Amino acid sequence: MNESRIALVTGGNKGIGYEICRQLMHRGCHVLLGARNRSEGEAAVAALTKEEKGDIGFITIDLNDPRTFSIAQADISGRFGKLDILVNNAGVVPDGDYKVYDVPVRILKETFDTNFFALVELTQIMLPLIRKSPAGRIVNQSSILASLTAQSLPDSPLKQGKSFAYNASKTAVNAFTVHLADFLKGTPVKVNSAHPGSVRTAMNPGGNLEDFEGARTAVALAMLPENGPSGGFFYLDTPLPW
Repeated sequence: MNESRIALVTGGNKGIGYEICRQLMHRGCHVLLGARNRSEGEAAVAALTKEEKGDIGFITIDLNDPRTFSIAQADISGRFGKLDILVNNAGVVPDGDYKVYDVPVRILKETFDTNFFALVELTQIMLPLIRKSPAGRIVNQSSILASLTAQSLPDSPLKQGKSFAYNASKTAVNAFTVHLADFLKGTPVKVNSAHPGSVRTAMNPGGNLEDFEGARTAVALAMLPENGPSGGFFYLDTPLPW
């Protein structure tokens, strides 16, 4: 089955998204690397083609331009007739040093537009193609910072991670995961949220994981077997609290 799986990964031109693309290629998927910038996306495709054997191509997905969603859907439908895997990886962390008491509503709206509303709209547009797959998989890239349970513990280990706009947008993503998984109950489609772990990035210099490690949870959820879970929130094989 793996040889014919068509996988769309948003934000695939760098970081964790790039590694998700690479690891899905390694597992025999035909990967569609989604990015908003064509030159950067095609450069990433060229690099991955040198690194991995397998099929990969660029497709324009700009979370700030929903027109690209419909164009991509028509392209995928025409070429493949289905979509087996959607990894909603792209997102933004614009909070900076703002806290809950002073983050501008403008920042909140911009964050939700990209991290939540665009993710929902893209998924809705791709869902008819995913439902044509014999084993559809939707993976929503989230974060442990979205966990209301973990954030509200008196001795929460997340006390330094209080970027309200980002965290709240990912909490909303988790709600979407739960609702969509419930709607698709009884179908072959599985929907889950992924926490990549504390990956070292420019915005998270204290992270202890490399990109290839951060990609593992999303890839595992994308490749779930028929008896795998749906409607969950995971880091690797470990369920996380909502």
